[in-house]
Amino acid sequence: MQWYLAVLRNYAGFKGRAGGLEYWIFFLFQLVLLGGLYALGLWTGTLVPYAVYLAATFLPTLALTVRRLHDTGRTGWWALIGVVPIAGTLVVLAFMADEGELTENRFGPQPDRRRPPTFDARRTA
Repeated sequence: MQWYLAVLRNYAGFKGRAGGLEYWIFFLFQLVLLGGLYALGLWTGTLVPYAVYLAATFLPTLALTVRRLHDTGRTGWWALIGVVPIAGTLVVLAFMADEGELTENRFGPQPDRRRPPTFDARRTA
């Protein structure tokens, strides 16, 4: 849960790098929460909670994807390939599954892959 909350605290942090564990734990939580909200919406006849949650987490999800791309040595602009139906999504997922660079790269130092990142608002200002 700490990994999920760490991504939400760094709401629009596009700088730096994100390790694979941070990405995949957030992805799993998103999948479970969106699936549950969608099922609830079908049961109640309204998808408003699903749409609100999806809209509220769009920016942190995009920021995390960009940081994960940075960890693999790619620019965040590669996230745009995800708008291509099916093939684009598969390419982005393949990039996310790629092991990050194990040394410092042009996007920053290697993230700690064992602990959730801490967010310091002063550092991003």
